[in-house]
Amino acid sequence: MEKFNKLTGVAAPLNLINIDTDMIIPKQFLKTIKRSGLGVHLFDEMRYDDAGNEVADFVLNKPQYREAKILVAGDNFGCGSSREHAPWAIADFGIRCVIAPSFADIFYNNCFKNGILPIALPQEQVDLLMDDAARGANAILEIDLDSQTIKGPDGGTISFEIDPFRKHCLLNGLDEVGLTLQKQDKIAEFEAARENAQPWL
Repeated sequence: MEKFNKLTGVAAPLNLINIDTDMIIPKQFLKTIKRSGLGVHLFDEMRYDDAGNEVADFVLNKPQYREAKILVAGDNFGCGSSREHAPWAIADFGIRCVIAPSFADIFYNNCFKNGILPIALPQEQVDLLMDDAARGANAILEIDLDSQTIKGPDGGTISFEIDPFRKHCLLNGLDEVGLTLQKQDKIAEFEAARENAQPWL
């Protein structure tokens, strides 16, 4: 998993509440078990019309937000069914941080497993960042995970909280497999001892 330390990039405003996982990645795209290739279908039913043409006024179709790395959204982001494809699609599009007043628990946990930093902030602070994001190509935010700060385009700073263990994992690029592999020597030692003691297994 890619490490997350500092992220500087355009923030896209998506001022909607209760964005569920089917809105993030509709069910017809869940057949794959690959993490790549889903970004083009992120928010598919809002990004494209019935003929497959881009909806010009959807935020991620606007030229200034096509390369957005940060998403500022409304309350209860990621609710709905527990599909890991949702963070896969967000990450594949290029977004590494989602800021909202609150997140659905399963989606929130899945973000950390896929190198995405979800930041929950009070509504008034999200509103400030939503206003910053409305500046288009000038909507540059700087996310510093180590110091747990968000710096806005005018230099103002907002602090955020994060669980220390999840912070450690993101800073070091560790998902569950990576955490397990840190114990690889002890695992190999145990397996060798078990084979010697119980060779019939």
